[in-house]
Amino acid sequence: MDYPKSLTKLIEEFARLPGVGKKSASKMAFSLIDMRKEEAMELAKAIVEMKNKLGLCKRCHHLSEEALCSICQNEKRDGSIICVVDTPRDLLAIERAREYRGLYHVLHGRISPLEGVRPKDLFIDDLVKRLENEQIKEVILANSPTLEGESTAIYLSKLLEGKVAVITRIAHGVPIGGDLEFADEVTLLKAMEGRKVL
Repeated sequence: MDYPKSLTKLIEEFARLPGVGKKSASKMAFSLIDMRKEEAMELAKAIVEMKNKLGLCKRCHHLSEEALCSICQNEKRDGSIICVVDTPRDLLAIERAREYRGLYHVLHGRISPLEGVRPKDLFIDDLVKRLENEQIKEVILANSPTLEGESTAIYLSKLLEGKVAVITRIAHGVPIGGDLEFADEVTLLKAMEGRKVL
C-alpha cells in the first residue's frame, strides 16, 4: 500500500539527511504523526528559525546568529593563536575539552580532488588575510586525521610558512582506552611519530 503523498514527501526529505536511511526516515515521520499538532509546529518553527537566523561568523566562519560568534567576541580568549578546523562540529569537539583558549578558523571542508573540493572552495584565503591583519603567533592545524585532512594540513603548512612564527599539528594516535591490536596501521604510525619524552 502506498503512503499518502504528504507522508511520502516527508519521508523522502528526512532520508536526504546524512546517515538517515529509508527505515529511519519512516520512523521519524511516523513519530511526527503521533506528536501533538502544537509540538510538530514548534519543530517546524525551530527549523525555519534556525535557517533564517543562523549564518557564519565574518571572522572565523563558525556558526553564529551575529556578525561575530561568541568565541570571537570573548575578550578573554588568546587572540595570538588560531586553531584551524575542518567543520563547526570539530570546533565544538575541541571546545568540549575546555582546555584550548585561543581563537579558531573553520574551513568548512577538506581539500579533496576526487570530490572536486579545491583550496579555493574553502575559507583558506580568509585565513591568510587574518594572518596579515591580526597579531597571530601560532597556527594549530587540527584537520581530521583522514587522507583529505592530512592533505589539507600539508597544503596549509606550506602556504602559511613564513607568514606566522609557529605552525603546529595536533597529535594523532591510539585513543585512551584503545587496544593496540585493533588500531590500524596509519593510527599506529601517527602514534609513533607523535611520541614524546616522559
